[in-house]
Amino acid sequence: MADNLKYDFKSGKEHPYHIVRPSPWPFFGALAAGLLAVGAVMFMHEVTLFGLPVGLKGLILGFAAVLAVMVFWWKDVIYEAVVEKAHTPVARVGMRYGMALFIASEVMFFFAFFWAFFNASLFPTEAIGGVWPPPDIEILETFKLPLLMTLVLLLSGCTVTWAHHAILEGNNKDAERGLLYTVLLGIFFTILQAYEYMHATYGFTEGVYPSVFYMATGFHGFHVIIGTIFLAVCYFRVRRKHFTPDSHFGFEAAAWYWHFVDVVWLFLFCSVYWWGNAGG
Repeated sequence: MADNLKYDFKSGKEHPYHIVRPSPWPFFGALAAGLLAVGAVMFMHEVTLFGLPVGLKGLILGFAAVLAVMVFWWKDVIYEAVVEKAHTPVARVGMRYGMALFIASEVMFFFAFFWAFFNASLFPTEAIGGVWPPPDIEILETFKLPLLMTLVLLLSGCTVTWAHHAILEGNNKDAERGLLYTVLLGIFFTILQAYEYMHATYGFTEGVYPSVFYMATGFHGFHVIIGTIFLAVCYFRVRRKHFTPDSHFGFEAAAWYWHFVDVVWLFLFCSVYWWGNAGG
């Protein structure tokens, strides 16, 4: 049988597509997601059972279940790619389209937050004082911590690109270094954002400005954490020599996602921190 071809027992012919084996993880993933959602609702409504709060426990249990499913499911996917060599060039094309569509959906997700921000800042109502930022808001200085966070993310974009070129050249040592630096920079960015939130003078529910600010930057921070974990997994895969110059889509997907996170932050910095803080 030729390389990268699978045998179709129904038609008796070879084909380049990857037919996924029956897997329990979609079923368990649905159960875990349902448990997480129910736990979150019970936590937000402070539901008690026999006088004891159960929401937080359900939330933690659901989150742990989702993480467990992710680990075991992705472990199977890595096994298919590395051991079974099931991810043929044709299969990888489909994966690229899938990742591109996922990032496109994320663009629409952040578009909603930017829409809310520009709607409030371009047309400030009398309820917030008719100006933007609202007069009772003590804004963060644009060219201090926000600028440092921007430089950290831009540098991380350079290091992940370095790692990508190293993989294309078959240089695992430099790929390791580039990914390690990227992961450390992602962690550093998260620490800086946590510091920023701890020193902000307004809370999430104290008006439209804090709500838009925390929703947009907070969800971006959540994406940074996801991307950091994604790249950390790639780092350990590079150490195990899972990636080759011809087959490294797992890393490509992580790099695309990280560049998307970088671009979103640039828009946030320019619009929310710079333009918005200057009075719209």
